Amino acid sequence: MKHILLSFAIILLIVSCTETKKTEEPISISSEDLHASIDKVTEIMIHDIFSPPVASRIFAYPNIAAYEIMTLHNDDYNSLAGQLKELTPIPKPDATKKINYELAAMVAHIELNKRLIFSEDKMEVFRDSLYQIWRTKNETVFTDSKKYGLEVAEHIAAWMAKDNYNQTRTMPKFTVNTDDPSRWQPTPPAYMESIEPHWNKIRPFAMDSAAQFKPIPPPVFSLEKDSDFYKELIEVYNISNQITTKGDTSEEIKIAQFWDCNPYVSVTRGHLMFATKKITPGAHWMGITKIASRKTNSDFHKTLYAYTKASIAMADAFISCWDEKYRSNLIRPETLINEHIDQNWKPVLQTPPFPEYTSGHSVVSGAASTALTDIFGDNFSFDDDTELPYGLPVRSFSSFNKAADEAAISRMYGGIHYRAAVEIGVKQGRDLGKFVINKIKMSNKIMVAKN
Repeated sequence: MKHILLSFAIILLIVSCTETKKTEEPISISSEDLHASIDKVTEIMIHDIFSPPVASRIFAYPNIAAYEIMTLHNDDYNSLAGQLKELTPIPKPDATKKINYELAAMVAHIELNKRLIFSEDKMEVFRDSLYQIWRTKNETVFTDSKKYGLEVAEHIAAWMAKDNYNQTRTMPKFTVNTDDPSRWQPTPPAYMESIEPHWNKIRPFAMDSAAQFKPIPPPVFSLEKDSDFYKELIEVYNISNQITTKGDTSEEIKIAQFWDCNPYVSVTRGHLMFATKKITPGAHWMGITKIASRKTNSDFHKTLYAYTKASIAMADAFISCWDEKYRSNLIRPETLINEHIDQNWKPVLQTPPFPEYTSGHSVVSGAASTALTDIFGDNFSFDDDTELPYGLPVRSFSSFNKAADEAAISRMYGGIHYRAAVEIGVKQGRDLGKFVINKIKMSNKIMVAKN
């Protein structure tokens, strides 16, 4: 009997040691986990249909939360507290706890993603699958890290709640001025209301104010054929006719479609109207950030740094751009061409529902490309496969700036912007991007990658 009991005790000890070993396995967090979180929230944003400005806000806050945790464990990076408007230091971690800072950063990232979208259940499924993996590897570390990550998420959420977003949800709708022929009018096929007319009231992240990078005014409105404005209007019409004559083989049409990034395109089939959904301009540049991070084999920390810097630049770019859009309140080419030149003309791309000047994609691309160039260097060649899920082929670029230039001119090829909006817009974005990288000291070392 004693031998049996001894054998049983030995078996229990072996099983106990095995279980202990199983639950003490290190939890490794990689850049792929971060890519997956951003890909998931992008997927949900497409499903929920968020406008480009709102989407930029959704990207920024989770990245900042995760980045702030990461800086506690890596002296190469500086906290954004005191650098971004009204951001205070995150809570200090409990030194007695076994915190994996990369894991805590992922928890904060996922938690804020969940709070910022509508379809929370979709993010919860993604979250729970990761939680199960991490908990199985080391329950103590997972529990301590999760608790801290949620504390930081609460801190960032409290800061986020004061950015005026909630207040803008109840502000008056935009009033269309039908008496002034230069002012924006709703465009076909859905004639949607203009979106986010109060976005310039959102608290900036790095900018001093929404108007800090106010561009020069657009050409003075005039339908006189020798005026600068009319020349830009007829240029849109002529380019559109030239490239549509070439059909699907037109390189300009391919460029326009690649950079369309319209989250809600209305399609009419007989009496039926439905929407096709795609990524926003910000999501496209988040995709480019992922491509650059993977190409350089960037670790979790550098990848998070890149996402955070790019998303801050883009969030402020939308605030800056929307400030000008509703100041100049300029009419779109489609409206004028249909009224004064060709009533049957349609742009290559569907005109988005907000004023024309400046071009949002141009401003945002200018800002994002400047931020990424600061991280990965100029002449950084890459193959952009971001649009593959939408049936569009890969396009290759020799630098982020070249990609931004193409994104800007794509709006004129698409028939939705005049030349001034894209050329001045991309400059507006680059000026803002330079300001962000000079004002916010995020890294303590030079990390330009060899390409």
